[in-house]
Amino acid sequence: MKTYGVIMAGGGGTRFWPLSRADKPKQFLNLSGKNTMVMDTALRLAKIADREDIFVVTNAKTVEATWDQTESLLKKDHILGEPAARNTAACIGYAAMEIVKKYEDGIMVIVPSDHFIKNEDEFARVLNLACNAAECTDKLVTVGIKPTFPSTGYGYIKYNASEDASAKEVYEFVEKPDLETASEYVDSGEYAWNSGMFIWKASTILKYFEELLPDIYSYLVSIGEAMGTDSEKEVIEELYPEIPKISIDYGIMERAKGVLMLEGDFGWNDVGSFDAFDQIHSKDSEGNVVLAESCSIDSEENVLYSTEDGHLIATLGVNDIVVAHTKDVTLICAKDRAQDIKLFVDKLAKEGKERYL
Repeated sequence: MKTYGVIMAGGGGTRFWPLSRADKPKQFLNLSGKNTMVMDTALRLAKIADREDIFVVTNAKTVEATWDQTESLLKKDHILGEPAARNTAACIGYAAMEIVKKYEDGIMVIVPSDHFIKNEDEFARVLNLACNAAECTDKLVTVGIKPTFPSTGYGYIKYNASEDASAKEVYEFVEKPDLETASEYVDSGEYAWNSGMFIWKASTILKYFEELLPDIYSYLVSIGEAMGTDSEKEVIEELYPEIPKISIDYGIMERAKGVLMLEGDFGWNDVGSFDAFDQIHSKDSEGNVVLAESCSIDSEENVLYSTEDGHLIATLGVNDIVVAHTKDVTLICAKDRAQDIKLFVDKLAKEGKERYL
């Protein structure tokens, strides 16, 4: 059965403001030092699926920008535009219906557009095993990440760690825990981080939509009936914004029976905020991550980033801060508050300063 890659690229990445903006969301940033995040993701998926079989689901307003970012790799009609953000269930259902209606069926490998993977060969090996499991068992398959510390920022998957199979039975999905609970999870060896990667047949996930999310399924059927007709764009623009908002985790994964998980240990990071740079970039002798022209004195464990050539960031006697400079904004914050940077987006919008968003 043919494998189709699906990249979810509908988010805004507000924790990376001021680098990420309304017209340049997180997936269009080069945070890895190689390519933009969406291009890095597409290149990784090309190790698993043929390039012409990779889809991107993104905001309708960024379809052209996504094409500009990936035109050397993807087909333009495989960039699917969402007229409104309706969370991951709608995004995945839309792509599944596209595959079933236009290509009959196939294995979907669904990944977010904004992850960092250090060992891409191991990533491809694990995902190929997941594809085989999805095809042979007709079950929903996910990838759990082997935890390296008791993170309170990730959801967890409890699974049958003693099972003698690469794809192991999932017992439950659990929400982000407190530190004590997270430590217990890691020590038990029975939990993995929830990566948000999914592998299954397009026809299989649509059956789960019909069973568990029938209201969303009815919209998907109507959209599917219009696919390939002159009214496709009009129907999608009319119906898609009416689809209920819910994540695939809440809507299906936590309720489905017989879900399988493969453990991944390939240097994964979801690059959720600037403090993640410590894991994906090398540091200087003072522990600073420097992605800018800089001059630092008695300054340790900082993140310095500039988009502007010829702009110097100078630090003196400061530790554990983030400095992010663009042509119109300079952000300075404590590194342990990096998760809260998105608060600026709300505050600036309320103050009528949309020009900085």
